[in-house]
Amino acid sequence: MTKVKNNKTDIAVFKEMKHHQEKICMLTAYDYAMAKCVSATSVDIILVGDSLGMVVLGYEDTLQVTLENMIYHCSAVRRGAPDSFIIADMPYLSFHLSEKQTRQNAGKLIVQGKVNAVKLEGGSKSRIDAIKAIVDMEIPVCAHLGLTPQSIRKFGGYKVQGKKPVEQEELLKQAEEVAKAGAFMLVLEGIPELLGKEITETVSIPTIGIGAGRFTDGQVLVYHDLLGYSDLQPKYVKRYADLNNNIIEAVENFSQEVKNGVFPAPENIYYPLIQQ
Repeated sequence: MTKVKNNKTDIAVFKEMKHHQEKICMLTAYDYAMAKCVSATSVDIILVGDSLGMVVLGYEDTLQVTLENMIYHCSAVRRGAPDSFIIADMPYLSFHLSEKQTRQNAGKLIVQGKVNAVKLEGGSKSRIDAIKAIVDMEIPVCAHLGLTPQSIRKFGGYKVQGKKPVEQEELLKQAEEVAKAGAFMLVLEGIPELLGKEITETVSIPTIGIGAGRFTDGQVLVYHDLLGYSDLQPKYVKRYADLNNNIIEAVENFSQEVKNGVFPAPENIYYPLIQQ
């Protein structure tokens, strides 16, 4: 694989990409091995999402992910991608209770997790205040609106947001507010395409879509979905591989060769030095 130089560490680069209508590509990674693979491509940003709670840790949702989980996985991703721009999700309850806690937790992700920026969900007044508090610490913040997974109890599940005119007006207003608060980027998830287009054309910061249509400034996917390494396949996902079946087939072949005495073969065995 040819190494693609990817050392974007200045958030101004992404605003320039929006200005020049150059699409931004973001992909998740949660460990050293995957981060190393992603960093060898032209992907612009690695997201260590709290989606790891579902695809790595096996939880039903993202709400059980802790700050310690995030720091652990972020530091592993940084070791695999030393030159990449990495964004870390702030997990549930890490920015909800107080400004002091919000600042401390954002700082821990930067210092201990070694990421370049943090992402937090929502556009309510308390979230706007959280964005301002973190930006005031010179920490870049990526906002996240639309279908915000940490709000599934409120939404009643993973449902497309912004279908009604009043909801669209609110999301557009929130998008303008998070940009005004200092967010350098905005993830838009699970919203109608035309709303994604309107928000993208309205705000000055880059928008990254996931189930938000074709007109955002970039796209992000969970790599398990992209590689066919999960059981779910949302409508917005395109699979570029079928790892689940490939891995099951490879493991079964290994098991059968062990049971039938085929593995290890002579080429897999160490032999003593021949005495002269």
